[in-house]
Amino acid sequence: MKNIIPILSAAILICSACSQNKPLAQSATVSTDSLASVSQPLFARMKIQDSIKVGEPVTLKFTVYNTADTVQQFCKWHTPFEPLISKYLDVKNESGVEANYRGAMAKRIMPPPADSYIKVNPGDSLSVDVDVLKGYDVQSPGKYSISYSGQNMSGLVLKDSVSFSYIKP
Repeated sequence: MKNIIPILSAAILICSACSQNKPLAQSATVSTDSLASVSQPLFARMKIQDSIKVGEPVTLKFTVYNTADTVQQFCKWHTPFEPLISKYLDVKNESGVEANYRGAMAKRIMPPPADSYIKVNPGDSLSVDVDVLKGYDVQSPGKYSISYSGQNMSGLVLKDSVSFSYIKP
């Protein structure tokens, strides 16, 4: 019972470490492609090919949008904007079985240092491609879904998932 205060303090610090942005009015809305609009000034979207042959890279495009009229920032930890050193994606087959993460797991200092943040100019976006196969064990043909699970660290809002069919050549 004596340890509950330090544990709660650490949990609060971890949850709030990367969300140092001050929330803006949530009226800004951007609509790209056929995906539903998001009402946060800083948000992300993922794109992937519908069909990928076994043995080819599984390239996921991760884009961060800033719809605000001011510069916004996000923590690059647990995003594709840093080398693959943490599990920030949930990759599942059509049966719901999660692909094993086989990448590195970095230990972090808290709070994140200033160089852990990436700024996005007003009305701008930043994109990066990541090969899912470099960190996740996807080998069998089938249909897979990918969802983003790094929101608590990065501060990015990403509601939609993507899916692809992994087919024999």
